[in-house]
Amino acid sequence: MGKYIKFFVVGIFFGIVLVKSEAVSWYRIFEMFKFQSFHMYGIIGTAVGTGIVLLLLSRANRVKTIEGSSLKVPLKERGFTRYIIGGTIFGLGWALAGACPGPMYILVGTGAFSILIVIAAALLGTYVYGLLKNKLPH
Repeated sequence: MGKYIKFFVVGIFFGIVLVKSEAVSWYRIFEMFKFQSFHMYGIIGTAVGTGIVLLLLSRANRVKTIEGSSLKVPLKERGFTRYIIGGTIFGLGWALAGACPGPMYILVGTGAFSILIVIAAALLGTYVYGLLKNKLPH
């Protein structure tokens, strides 16, 4: 149990950063989907850029996992249609709920308990996808 405390602390810090940067703000998300502000695009772009740089640095320095094996990012299956359809469904859910999956839990921590309905719907949707996954075109 003690080894998970560091992840808990990092999660709390990350939640505070997202709240202070207004990344969990419904208003900021609404602005983003109406293309009225660069705020959220800047946050998302910074996260993507940071991830790319850190991944390249970890490859160049031959960083190992906790188990000692080489760090590898698995290749994803190619498929334009499935990413367009999946991304559209994800985006519509994000726009309707006013929050993407990670910040939904942060919003509960800020006292926005109505987001629990959205979390329940997201979990139900994930469960239904798991049931139908083998029947869907991939």
